[in-house]
Order: sequence, then structure tokens, then C-alpha cells
Amino acid sequence: MSRFHFFLSISCCALALSSTRAAGLSKSETRFVYVDARGKVQSASIISRFTGKTRNPFPHLDPSLARAATIAEERAHAHSKMRCWRYVKEALFASGAVNSYPQSALARQAGDELVQRYGFKRLAVYDPYQAPIGAVLVYGSGRAAGHVEIRTAHGFVSDFRTPTPSRRPLIGVYAKTSS
Repeated sequence: MSRFHFFLSISCCALALSSTRAAGLSKSETRFVYVDARGKVQSASIISRFTGKTRNPFPHLDPSLARAATIAEERAHAHSKMRCWRYVKEALFASGAVNSYPQSALARQAGDELVQRYGFKRLAVYDPYQAPIGAVLVYGSGRAAGHVEIRTAHGFVSDFRTPTPSRRPLIGVYAKTSS
């Protein structure tokens, strides 16, 4: 008889534990539960209403910059063709963000030309991921030609698309305000 009671108590505990664990995976109004790529159960809080405290830090950007980002993304290749500044210039000109084709030859000179000739401003952004969509990011190091890319909704683009920014040192992030 003692074996029966032991088996009964073990089954009740197992049943209680399984229902407790299932309760953690049940529908919740405050947490979203999911299984990540590694097979681990994760959860995230659900935002049920917008408080309005988050605001766009760049509310007055020229809409042509977003068009430039779209144009650059459409024309970009899967891999670099070593023509980053050329592709960015063409996207800026085609979108109307600049009224003439930029003349500087090196990518690291892009920021200075955009500020001096086209009314762009250097933004106080030091993390490429924080750059607004359509912003021009200029990189350089030493005497090299540098690199330039446009921030898009999906990552960064110049003559090729990438979800991550360049590893070169960031010179500056440039954008134009709407008039």
C-alpha cells in the first residue's frame, strides 16, 4: 500500500508542476512569451498604450532624404563595388536632396561638401544606429579614401546593402532640415 501512496503523491506533484509551468506559457495580458532561435523560452512586456513620452529627436528632416535612402537601397548591390560615394551622390541627386551633382572625389570629403554647398548640418549623433533614416554617415581614417553610406530602415546602404554600419571611424552624421 505504501508504494501506491508514494506513486500517487509523485503523480500529483508532477501534475502540479506541469500545470504551473504551462501557466507560465499561457496567454498573458502583460507579457508575450515566445521561443527564440536557440529553443529557449523568452518573454517581453506588452505595451498596451502609448504615453507620448518618446518623441522623434529629428522632427524637421527634409523628406527627400528618406527618398534618397529608398533610391540608394533599390540601386545597391549585394557586395561592394568600391564606389560608395558615387552611389550616394547619385541617390542624393535623384531624390532632390541636392540640387547639383557633388564634386568631391573622396568619400571622407563628403560631409564638408554637403555642409558647405548643400545646406546639410552635422548632427550630434555618434552611434550609427541612432542616425535618422536618410542621414549620410561619413567614415574615414588616415589618408584612405574613407567610406560613406546612407541610413535606411533596414540598415545602411552605399553601393551595397548591409545591416551593420562600417567598422571605420565615424567622422560625422549629416542631414538636411526641411525648409
